[in-house]
Amino acid sequence: MTYRIHVPSDTTAKSLGADRIARTVEQLAKEQGVDLEIRRNGTRALYWLEPLIEVDTAEGRYGFGPVKESDLDSLFAAEFWKGAVEHPLALGLVEEIPYLKRQERLTFARAGVTDPLSLEDYKAHDGYKGLENALALSPQVIVDMVKESGLRGRGGAAFPTGIKWQTVLNAPADQKYIVCNADEGDSGTFADRLVMECDPFMLIEGMTIAGLAVGATQGYIYLRSEYPLAQKNLNAAIETAYANNLLGENIQGSGRHFDLEVRLGAGAYICGEETSLLESLEGKRGLVRAKPPLPAIVGLFGKPTVVNNVLSLAAVPFILDQGAKAYADCGMGRSRGTLPFQLAGNVKQGGLVELAFGPSLRELMFEFGGGTRNGRALRAVQVGGPLGAYLPESQWDTPLDYEEFAKVGAVLGHGGVVMFDDTVDMGEQARFSMEFCVAESCGKCTPCRIGSTRGVEVIDRIRAGENVEANLELLSDLCETMVDGSLCAMGGMTPFPVQSAMKHFGEDFVKNASNAPALAEEV
Repeated sequence: MTYRIHVPSDTTAKSLGADRIARTVEQLAKEQGVDLEIRRNGTRALYWLEPLIEVDTAEGRYGFGPVKESDLDSLFAAEFWKGAVEHPLALGLVEEIPYLKRQERLTFARAGVTDPLSLEDYKAHDGYKGLENALALSPQVIVDMVKESGLRGRGGAAFPTGIKWQTVLNAPADQKYIVCNADEGDSGTFADRLVMECDPFMLIEGMTIAGLAVGATQGYIYLRSEYPLAQKNLNAAIETAYANNLLGENIQGSGRHFDLEVRLGAGAYICGEETSLLESLEGKRGLVRAKPPLPAIVGLFGKPTVVNNVLSLAAVPFILDQGAKAYADCGMGRSRGTLPFQLAGNVKQGGLVELAFGPSLRELMFEFGGGTRNGRALRAVQVGGPLGAYLPESQWDTPLDYEEFAKVGAVLGHGGVVMFDDTVDMGEQARFSMEFCVAESCGKCTPCRIGSTRGVEVIDRIRAGENVEANLELLSDLCETMVDGSLCAMGGMTPFPVQSAMKHFGEDFVKNASNAPALAEEV
C-alpha cells in the first residue's frame, strides 16, 4: 500500500529544514521498505508548527510538528504514515487544530492543501471557475460584481477596488494595463509571498479577470526581489497557464486576450507606493509622482492602469465564482470580506490568520497568537507595517475594521501585526520610524526627505535630556508638517508611530532627563 505524506515547500518551511526532512524521509522509507509518496504542498502558515508534516488518511490529514530531522527516527518507529499514532509531535487532524479551524479562509482555502504548481490540483479545488464565469460576462458586469462585493484595496489604502476598475474601464485608450504590486515590504508581513509561493494560479486568474473587466491585454507582477521562490513558482505557473490556453491569445476560445509577466522590483520600500512602482517598472528611478493625474487614467507608459495589491487580485476569483454576495456577507460595516492577518514579533503562535473583519485585536493576539513567545507581558503592538501606529493595551479591544482603526488614529494596512513585550523601549521604536524614512524616502519632497532626518536628530536630543520640553514641542510640530506636507504616504504616515509612541508611551522618551517624571506627564 502506498501512503502519501505532505511536506511544505514555502520559504519559511524551507528555512526550517523542510527540504532536508523530505530527502531524509525518502531515504528512510527506502531503507525500511515503506512505500511512501512524498508530496510538496504549500503551507498552512501555522508557523509555530513548521515544518508541519501531514499524512493522508481516510479521516483526513493527520499532522505532526514541528518536525526536526532528529525526530524522524522516532516518527518512523511509530509508523507515523498511518496517521493516528502515539507520538509527542502528533497533532491529530490538521483541519481540527483550533488555530486553523476558527479561521475563515477564502483567499487561503488552498494554501497548504494543494501542490502549488499543479493546475489539476488548482482546478480540483474550484480554481478557474471564476475566469470561466467572467469569460461569459461583459466587462461592466464583472466590475459591478467587484463593486457589490465591497472589496477594498488590501495593500494599505483600502480604496474600493471596483471604483478603481470602473475608472480604468471608462478611460478611452488603445492600451491598458494590469499591474500587481507584489513588492511586499512592510515589517511582519508575508501574506503576498504565501499567495505567490503556495497558490500562484489564483493570482494569475485574478489578474486575468481584471484584464477582462477593464479591457487590458497586458499584465505585470512587480515582485519583490527578495522573493526568489515566488519568482520561480510564478514563472512556472504562468508557463503552464499559457500552455493550457489560460493566458495569451483567444483564452479558452473566447476571443479575449491577456498576457502576463513577472518583473523584479528595485529593492526599495518606496517602490511599494503605486506611482513610484510605475516609474520603476518603466525602468526609471523609483520616485513618487504627483497626483493628479491618477494612475487609473495616466499610469504605466502613460496609459490607464489598474494597480492592485496581491491580496486584492487574489480575492477576485472567489467573487466571480461564488458571487459578490458571498464575499460581502463576511465582515462588518464598510469592511467586507476577509483579511489575512500576519502575526509576528514576540508572539507564541506566529502565522497567518484569515478572518472576516470584526473580531478584536486582543482576540487575534491572544486567542490565535497565544500572547508573547517568552511569556512576558505584552506592552505594545504595531499594526499596518512600519508606518502604522503603536497601540497600547487600552486600544486592543478595537475591532479589526478599517474605520474602527481610523477612529483611534491607527491603520490596518496590509494586516501585519508585530507584538512587543514589556522590555521594549518605545522611544527607540519612535526613533527607528524616523530612521526608516531617512533610509527609504525617495527624496522628492522636502517634508519627507528633510523632516525624517531632523526627526532622528530631535528624538536623539530628547532622549539625551537636552532641552526636553522645547524639543518635544518641536518634534510634535515636525510630525504635523510631515503629515500635512508630504507628497505620499511615506512621509505622510511616518509620524503615525512617532505620535502614537509619544502619546501612549511618553515616559520612554525622557528616561534620561533629570526631571523625567514631570516631563512624562506633559508628554
